Amino acid sequence: MPELEVVRPPGLLPYADGLALQRALHADVVADRSPGALVLCEHPPVYTAGRRTEPSDLPTNGAPVVEVDRGGRITWHGPGQLVAYPIVRLAEPLDVVAWVRDLEQVILDAAAAVGVRAERVDGRSGAWVRSDGGSTAKVGAIGLHVAEGVTSHGIAINCDNALDAYGAIVPCGIADAGVTTLTRAAGRPVTVDEIAAVVASRVQGAVHGMQTGTRIAHPQSTPARTPTSTSTKERIPA
Repeated sequence: MPELEVVRPPGLLPYADGLALQRALHADVVADRSPGALVLCEHPPVYTAGRRTEPSDLPTNGAPVVEVDRGGRITWHGPGQLVAYPIVRLAEPLDVVAWVRDLEQVILDAAAAVGVRAERVDGRSGAWVRSDGGSTAKVGAIGLHVAEGVTSHGIAINCDNALDAYGAIVPCGIADAGVTTLTRAAGRPVTVDEIAAVVASRVQGAVHGMQTGTRIAHPQSTPARTPTSTSTKERIPA
């Protein structure tokens, strides 16, 4: 099967430029000019609000927020966080929830590659690290948009970024859990470069599995609501 085109912009990719890049790649996949692409990047510090963001989620420090068409609520992107945008055509019959599970598995596998045991949490999307005391902190988030059967937006994995920016918002609309990084969880520096190669390989594996019916995800856990939005008539389970 054709390999995804991997796009790795140098330095920090301004968020507006990242949106424009996604739109261009999405158009190429829709028009069958591309078999799919994967953007791996870091953004300058920015808050982005998905379609389900509530006023109570917004920054308490007056920081600007970029409204986007992905599912989910508010989050932060910035240096030290790997953002991965798989721009791929979903297999028929369309199953967005299964694709979300695959992307969760990508995050879990990336964490395992650096010695961190991340897990799913029932009723919540993304990947979580459990402390010795039993509390959980989010290390990887997912937010998608699907139009004409092709995905955009994707996943964000906290590698060695600072966490103070999260203190001004309610990350992903979840007030009763924290956020963490792979660096904190591993007890050693874990960089974006270290994680990017793993993510590229596992996303390619996820696309191959989706197309061949051998998905990489383990189906044990299904969130109560999937952070996805559509601009077509495709049905997305809630």
